Amino acid sequence: MTPAPSSGAGPELRQLLPKPGRIHAGELLASLNLAARAPVDRPYTIVNFVASADGRASFEGRSGGLSNPADREMFHGLREHVDAILVVTGTLRTERYGRLVRDPDRRRRRAGSGLRPEPLACIFSRSGDIPIDIPLFAQDGVPVVVFTPGRLDTSALAADVEVVRLDPGELTLTTMMRRLRSAYDIRSLLCEGGPTVFGALLQEDLVDELFLSIAPLLTGGGRAPGITNGPPLGELRELSLVWVLESDGALFLRYGRR
Repeated sequence: MTPAPSSGAGPELRQLLPKPGRIHAGELLASLNLAARAPVDRPYTIVNFVASADGRASFEGRSGGLSNPADREMFHGLREHVDAILVVTGTLRTERYGRLVRDPDRRRRRAGSGLRPEPLACIFSRSGDIPIDIPLFAQDGVPVVVFTPGRLDTSALAADVEVVRLDPGELTLTTMMRRLRSAYDIRSLLCEGGPTVFGALLQEDLVDELFLSIAPLLTGGGRAPGITNGPPLGELRELSLVWVLESDGALFLRYGRR
C-alpha cells in the first residue's frame, strides 16, 4: 500500500538517531507503511504513550497535560496511518473520545492512500460497561466495533457500531486481534491505552512497536500509573531503538521488537 502523502505540516523535529538532521513529523510518519508488516493472523500493532520525565502516564487524571505541539502532531499523525485504533473503556471515559480523525485533510490523505477516511474504533471491554455518552458515539457514520460478552443497545447511536459478543472465556486480546484481521481486514492497529491494556497486550505478546514521548515535566509522585499496569512479565522484554527525535525539550522514541 502506498503511504499517504504528507503536507509536511506541524512542528519541525530535531532527529538525533539514526541520522542527525531536521524533519517534520508528517514526513517521517508517511514512510511507516505499517500494514505491509502485518502477520497473517493479526494486525501489526503499535502502542503510543506520553510520559513525564519521572515516569507517569498522566497528571491530574489525564494525559493531555504532558503533551506539547510536537507530541500532538505525532499523536494525530499516527492515527492518520493505521487501519484501526484500540482503546479500552476507562481511557474512553476519562479522555472523552470523539471523532478519531477530525482534520478533513487527514481524512482525504487517508482515502488517497487506500485507507478508510476514518479508522475503525476498536473497543475491548470485559465488563460491558461502555460509555456510550461520549462524543465518539454521537458522530454520524464513524465506524466502531465493540468486543464484549454482553449486549449493547446501539439503536440510538449516530456512530456505525457493531457489537461482537464473545463468551467471557473466549474474550482475549488474541481472539480480538484474530477477528480484526480475518473479519475486518485490519492490518495495522494503534493502541492508545491505557496502561492496563498495554500490560495485557504485552502478556499476550501482541506488541510490535512502542512510540513513547517523554515530556520535560515532573509530576512529583502521586497515584498516576506508568505506561504499563498489571502483573510483571515472566522475563524482561528487549526492545530495539529505531529513532530518537527532540522538540522543545521533549523526546520522541520509537522502539521495535528485538
